[in-house]
Amino acid sequence: MFEIQREGFIDMRYCCHIVPKDVLDRFAEDTRLSDELREGMSRTSRVSDGVRTLRVQAGIFTTAVQASGAQFVQLAAAPTVTVYDCKQTQTPPGTLLVPPYGDPTAKRAFAETTKVANFYQALFGRNSIDNAGMTMMSSIHFGVKFNNALWNGAQMIYGDGDGQIFIDFTNGNDVIGHELTHGVTQNTLQLAYKGDAGGLNESLSDCFGSMFRQWEAGQDANSADWLIGSTIMGPMAIGRGFTCLRDMANPAATHCLNPQPINYSQLTPSTDPHYASGPPNLAFCVACKTKGGNSWEKIGQVWYATMTGTDATPNMTMPDFANRTRQVARKNFPADPTVFAAVDKGWKQVGL
Repeated sequence: MFEIQREGFIDMRYCCHIVPKDVLDRFAEDTRLSDELREGMSRTSRVSDGVRTLRVQAGIFTTAVQASGAQFVQLAAAPTVTVYDCKQTQTPPGTLLVPPYGDPTAKRAFAETTKVANFYQALFGRNSIDNAGMTMMSSIHFGVKFNNALWNGAQMIYGDGDGQIFIDFTNGNDVIGHELTHGVTQNTLQLAYKGDAGGLNESLSDCFGSMFRQWEAGQDANSADWLIGSTIMGPMAIGRGFTCLRDMANPAATHCLNPQPINYSQLTPSTDPHYASGPPNLAFCVACKTKGGNSWEKIGQVWYATMTGTDATPNMTMPDFANRTRQVARKNFPADPTVFAAVDKGWKQVGL
């Protein structure tokens, strides 16, 4: 049903980008699309997959830095946010842009990245991606009609989309929050990108990306739509009935470009992380809706404490993560048993 199994799966096969490789490949083979659109999808797939090498090396460097204790030296009290223009080349970072920005894409990249920094600081007391004031750098207009946004291990890269299936990826504040959270995960749990850990890696980005979108809109958990990528869908995708990439409240929905399993029992060791994130996404959404109020006030705090309050565990399983969130809920909110009850209900709904 989900076409999620892959043969010969190896660590880090899938780069941390918002649009899964198989979605790009599916469009690249869709004969209903023009040759230009199909080639653009194929090109995006190849480039996105290739960027994984940079991210692997960045992850190794992060591990070495943390082992040396160097991450405890603070660069700045708050992160500097910079924007570069690749001018349709594939050579980041590109040309540094100086505010005030005349380019709407540059304005969005700067504004939303700054808001993500404020989100992590105000709600979780985190100083940038590495919690030490790391500069938050973005490169826009990457490639020609590049259909993705990604974290390459050191910075953000945004494509403009092809204008039909996807539009400018800086239009998605949840996309920006999602991808920057891959940097946070890189500097905390250091989750691998395979198996359960890979699914958790993607899920944490969806959870915090959705929380960021809700926080910016002032929405509580029960009024939010819990969609990921709804504002980057192009007219052709919408015309085919696709309203988003993923739906955290209903991961298997047919209106998603990236429908997911909803139960942990449906996952295999070779499940692409973009699909394996379905069960923990649903667990988080159910927990937030059950608790009520703002997702970031209680349940989001539990998820953040679980992500940052333990040593790096690159191969953490979903049952282990679920149990740790239960423990954190009891420990951090002893006077409010409804937090534990909500967390427990969420995980039980997906078989954990």
